[in-house]
Amino acid sequence: MYFTCFLFLYVLILFVNIWVSVVIVLERALHQPMYFFLCNLCINDIYGATGFYPKFLHDLILDSYVIPSYMCALQAFVIYTSVTCDCSTLTVRAYDRHVAICKPLNYHTKLNRFTCGILISLCWIAPFIFRTIAIALSNHSKLCNYHIQKLYCDNWSMVKLSCESTAANNIYGLIVISFYFCMSIFIIVSYIRLIIACKASLERRRNFWQTYIPHVTMINLAVAAFFDIMYSRYGSSIISQTLQDFLALEMFIVLPLFNPVVYGFKLKQVRKRIWKSCVNIKN
Repeated sequence: MYFTCFLFLYVLILFVNIWVSVVIVLERALHQPMYFFLCNLCINDIYGATGFYPKFLHDLILDSYVIPSYMCALQAFVIYTSVTCDCSTLTVRAYDRHVAICKPLNYHTKLNRFTCGILISLCWIAPFIFRTIAIALSNHSKLCNYHIQKLYCDNWSMVKLSCESTAANNIYGLIVISFYFCMSIFIIVSYIRLIIACKASLERRRNFWQTYIPHVTMINLAVAAFFDIMYSRYGSSIISQTLQDFLALEMFIVLPLFNPVVYGFKLKQVRKRIWKSCVNIKN
């Protein structure tokens, strides 16, 4: 039963994300920065889901919960590059909306295709560099334990299995967390400035609510990600295993489904093209 449910979820995640991505790529009217960033979110969600679901489904169908160390490192790499890439892309989207609403005359100058390409590249390059260094630091440690109390591998759980000092991993982890915490602060500050800028204009308020409401749906994911990081680093005997598993799974169910559905179908231009593609397929 669990295998069937999660297989359906995985197929649904692949379907909606690929659908929205293909619509954005094929429709020239959607070749704008806001939609490029949405397409990047969808591609990243496919990448992150693929890092989790195949191994999870394999464990469910075979009732086996063993993974080689190199595959564990690969899974941790894929999952956490995906999560941090999402954070980077949301930061870029916040900047995009800030320029579009507060400085509309400079929008096409500041966010041309070349600039969008650089920003999207940075959304991927920074997480890959951070994760590569983290994996390299953890791989040099000798292991004294081989049991991870999570549904998937993550870098810090692997570090905690080590017999050696983890001071370097601790310091590096705090640096990375601080970096992405600053990104979260940037998103909050940008939307506070947008609220202030939109007070005097009805049209700006409409544009703001159209692009702000989807971000509200990510609050529960931010809480889940924060819990995941804190639990991985410090652990807790107070929180039940069921709640831990639920919050872990939320990152792989809510995010990859809500990004294309809430962002894609909330935006009028994307929604129109999606319905148009449905009609074309039906005919």
